Amino acid sequence: MSTHLDPTVAARLKRDPAGLVAAIVQDAESGEVLMLGWMDDEALHRTLTSGRVTFWSRSRGEYWRKGDTSGHAQFVRSVALDCDGDALLVRVWQVGAACHTGDRTCFDAGDLGAAEGSP
Repeated sequence: MSTHLDPTVAARLKRDPAGLVAAIVQDAESGEVLMLGWMDDEALHRTLTSGRVTFWSRSRGEYWRKGDTSGHAQFVRSVALDCDGDALLVRVWQVGAACHTGDRTCFDAGDLGAAEGSP
């Protein structure tokens, strides 16, 4: 698939076998982790150039821009690549809920606890 992603950026990405990179979405003001989505090169290009977060839907096999149907949009503040090149941190201004369940964050399902002996 042809993409307009800057070749320098594309060369730094380590994609999974499906060509995707995990994108962790964080509230730029509070630091709260909101959700995890998946991006291919085109979704990252759209995110970097449009100011709105775009993901690749693995279940639907199509691009989706957060908020287009729900109104709960994510406006990009910054995008960073981790040291291994296999994960993105997308800092956003979140409008409304980030989770499809209507919760502010997808991580409201409950704490699973910590390993024994953790400080």
